[in-house]
Amino acid sequence: SWVRTQAAGARCVFSVCTGALILGAAGLLKGRRATTHWASFHLLPFFGAIPVDERVVKHENFVFAAGVTAGIDAALHVAADLCGDEVAKAVRLYMQYAPEPLFDSGSPKTAPPAMVEAARGSANAITAKREQTARRVAKRLGIDVTHLGVVRDAPFGRSSL
Repeated sequence: SWVRTQAAGARCVFSVCTGALILGAAGLLKGRRATTHWASFHLLPFFGAIPVDERVVKHENFVFAAGVTAGIDAALHVAADLCGDEVAKAVRLYMQYAPEPLFDSGSPKTAPPAMVEAARGSANAITAKREQTARRVAKRLGIDVTHLGVVRDAPFGRSSL
């Protein structure tokens, strides 16, 4: 209830990585476009969210960052929205944010399939627990998830909703 209370009066609600699942458990994702870490992306419909396969998703006063590094991109969006583009550009300069990744394996779309499967396999235990929790929360929120099944093995962890 604390999360719902804070969100109700917030100018901006900012979620990074699986923080979207906390917002979902609070009942704040129903009908909202949202994203989260790729390994939990398939859980968004359990909370009534509209899953969007992007690094940063903005819906009304909610801003979602897919993963931890997407949090920097999302924070710059928030800075621009709240303080203007010039302030956001200055923040980016000051933090010297000019990514030059060593490898092009930062998402399931670009990483080799075997690497994605290995990463997914190493997260199976926590993902299964998150799925169980998501099902309980969906029931509490009155969201029918019988059609969802377990879809974490789909590309990018998504179902074909």
